[in-house]
Amino acid sequence: MSVSRKETFIGRMTSKGQTTVPKEVRDYLGLSEGAQVEWIMEDGKATVRPRTLRAVDLAGFLGKPPNGVSLTVEEMDEAIAEAVIERFNRAVKR
Repeated sequence: MSVSRKETFIGRMTSKGQTTVPKEVRDYLGLSEGAQVEWIMEDGKATVRPRTLRAVDLAGFLGKPPNGVSLTVEEMDEAIAEAVIERFNRAVKR
């Protein structure tokens, strides 16, 4: 569906405050079950848009490492592999 002009679609709200996103809107925005939407309220209006995260949006999400040491991806992979091996060995010894 291509929207080149402003179009209006009507949804209905339930007693629990839930609303149905019209099929045309879901298709246009690529929304499927479980998709998150973001509500922006400004100047007496509410705008709803799909909430999609890209990897770059998560940059710095966790902040700086608590011990101040940054690791390379390879070092992280190695640490994860060592932890998996250690956990496996503990499970086998039971």
